[in-house]
Amino acid sequence: MEQHILLVDDYESFVRATQIFLEKKGYRVTPAYNGIEALEKVSQDAPDLIILDVMMPQLDGWATLESLQGNPETATIPVLMLTALKRRENMEHSFAAGCTWFYPKPITDLEDFVLVIDNILTTTANNDES
Repeated sequence: MEQHILLVDDYESFVRATQIFLEKKGYRVTPAYNGIEALEKVSQDAPDLIILDVMMPQLDGWATLESLQGNPETATIPVLMLTALKRRENMEHSFAAGCTWFYPKPITDLEDFVLVIDNILTTTANNDES
């Protein structure tokens, strides 16, 4: 069964290019373009992983993550924060808010990005089995 990723970023061309790449790697990818849309899509079809940009209009990534963590039905979904905010305090804030991993933008090596995704999904699956 293919794993489902919710990809959330307000930059449409990034979402589309990343979606195509991840689908070629065998993932099912659902795009969302802001935090509100992401929360709606999670409630309709829970993903195995959420890739979540921090800086977005309407509801930013941190507020979206807070909402996900506050809901027992979504709190266990791993979240990979994706952001151009590379300062240490932004990374610490993301981890404190409950993200699983933090990945800087721009993504310069998509193969490395997929390795991180695979690792998160494998680790999550192994934790669910124990």
